[in-house]
Amino acid sequence: MGLTSALNTSVNGLSLNETAIAVIGNNIANADTNGFKASDVLFTTQLAQTLSVGSGPTATNGGTNPQQIGLGASIATIATDFSQGSITNTSSPSDLAIQGQGFFVLNSPSGDVYTRDGSFTLSANNQLVNPEGFAVQGFGVDSNFNLVTSHLQSLTIPIGDLNVAQQTSQISLNGALLPTGQVATQGAHILSDTLGDAGNGGADATGTTLLTNLEDPPGTSLGIKVGDVLSFTPEVGGTTLPATNLTVTATTTLGDLANFMDGALGIQSGNGIPNDPNKVGGPGQPGVDIVNGQLEITGNMGTANDITVAVGDLTDNGTSLPINFVKNETANGESATTNFVVYDSLGTPLTVTMTAVLQSTAPGATTYRYFFNSEDNDAPSTALGTGTLVFNSSGVVSSGGTGSFSINRSATAAVSPMVVSVNLSNISGISSAAAGSTLSLASQNGSAPGTLTSFVIDQNGVINGVFDNGDTRTLGQVMLATFANQQGLVQAGNGTFTDGVGAGPANLVKPNTFGAGSLQSGAVELSNTDIGSSLVSLITISTNYQGNARVISVVDQLVNDLLTLAQQTT
Repeated sequence: MGLTSALNTSVNGLSLNETAIAVIGNNIANADTNGFKASDVLFTTQLAQTLSVGSGPTATNGGTNPQQIGLGASIATIATDFSQGSITNTSSPSDLAIQGQGFFVLNSPSGDVYTRDGSFTLSANNQLVNPEGFAVQGFGVDSNFNLVTSHLQSLTIPIGDLNVAQQTSQISLNGALLPTGQVATQGAHILSDTLGDAGNGGADATGTTLLTNLEDPPGTSLGIKVGDVLSFTPEVGGTTLPATNLTVTATTTLGDLANFMDGALGIQSGNGIPNDPNKVGGPGQPGVDIVNGQLEITGNMGTANDITVAVGDLTDNGTSLPINFVKNETANGESATTNFVVYDSLGTPLTVTMTAVLQSTAPGATTYRYFFNSEDNDAPSTALGTGTLVFNSSGVVSSGGTGSFSINRSATAAVSPMVVSVNLSNISGISSAAAGSTLSLASQNGSAPGTLTSFVIDQNGVINGVFDNGDTRTLGQVMLATFANQQGLVQAGNGTFTDGVGAGPANLVKPNTFGAGSLQSGAVELSNTDIGSSLVSLITISTNYQGNARVISVVDQLVNDLLTLAQQTT
């Protein structure tokens, strides 16, 4: 019985050490496998054969101890070493390493699996995948590039395919406005020839006079016909404006022409704008009116708003109309102007002009009126809006530090109206006569169309796409999984694990939160196999294997001796 037991015990020992050698061999074989976690075999004793349970002490005897013969060992567990492996840099921004706890989540054909190997690349359909093609899981983004955190999805990084544009919604302006300049008292004042109405016997034209009946001088037709295109190119602030056109119909009147010219000039009225004292018939709001058969143009105050209209600025099918315009007054008042570009929702650049005019001064207060205009406005007028900016005695904005304007884009596929908020609080009310008044755009949050050219993944797993227009947008976020018992994970091959029954459910968390580690982009985690320690263990296990084999050899010799003795006694 004893020899048989020893034989079985040693055979079991051989099997256990073979398993240990296999585990160490696997560790060494994967010493260069990214994200590999080494394993270690832990043995435990089996039940022992009890020859005697021993006896307790008596008055005359100290008692005896139990007598037991061990029946060998068994495998207690094959434990995985989840300690951190070394991290090394790579040249690929899609490679990721976890510094700390957690696993990447991959979508495989058999469901979600987990890995520490962050050797990721972009597939043909722009998905972030591992070498086996399993897609990395995380939070995606909506059409506005906001993270969608309701569910995991395969992460997509469409290099070269994603095109975006950012509509301008906020701008900020800088500058310095002179508080001691000339206060504006008048705008430009221009009168045309007296025009006649052929449909009313040559009487002075009125707002209801059809353009096809317009005469200059009365009795001489201007020859405007239905279908003609009138083009207007005046000068404002010393700059010739882009041409604007009016197509003549059978019902187009001189009043329509006046409104058209008013809109083209971008003249703004109302909203507290002071009356101009030079309007015919007494002070009144700026604009284009018809008085005694004449077109009367009254511009906004400020030298930057001064208007000039000459013969040839109004044409009919490219031919100059012989209407004379006489300028009686020139706009005055300290002013400054600046042009800047904003972008609509399609990324189309739109030019906006801002003009600021010294409207009034008072003890402890300087008031400037500002105007916004844009030739890209799809409304009849280029005027976008106006407001006032008040500075205190220290030259700091005390009122009107924020404003807004709206651009009509109804003639395009872009979002319309396009509302832009304006920060004016950084404009100073202090300047010198030599420097004068200046304005400039400090910042705006829109951009022209751009194509995704590269990406960066930060330590929190957020994927930031970089576009060739300078924009950066969020494209997604890599998520990590943690487990209550990592030892309960089941190896599934290809460097992956599945959540076995002993691991507990996967806790999906953002990197750097709830105990999960941070991510390092452009790096991978190496195998944590310790070659030196493995070789030492291999020597120890080899010795143990030889010892068990030696026991079997001794038992075999003893059995042979026993058989020989039995033959001699028969």
